[in-house]
Amino acid sequence: MKNKKTETNLEDLTKKILVQDEIMALAKSNSPRLLNKFRLVYPDFFKKLSDIQPSLKNSELIFCIYLKLNMTTKEIATCIFVTPKAIQNRKNRIRKKLNIPSEFDIYKWFNEI
Repeated sequence: MKNKKTETNLEDLTKKILVQDEIMALAKSNSPRLLNKFRLVYPDFFKKLSDIQPSLKNSELIFCIYLKLNMTTKEIATCIFVTPKAIQNRKNRIRKKLNIPSEFDIYKWFNEI
């Protein structure tokens, strides 16, 4: 009986890892499917963002996904073909829209929601 439960947990963990790998691959390739896939897998994430700021555009939601995935400024810039400075500016705009204090680590904030 215990082995069956362990097997099920391993299968669930394997599926979760595969989904996370797929989402990361979509992010790195700047795929238009990223938003929909992330929305399917993590619907609560968008609910929480919407509760804080209901008027976020799709482009801003996608940027929030990159932050939730813990991607660095340079990684995001490479994926979406902009400069790191442009990413820093976007981080600042998102920080203002979501009322994230400047002294708070934005990655930590996204990991907590």
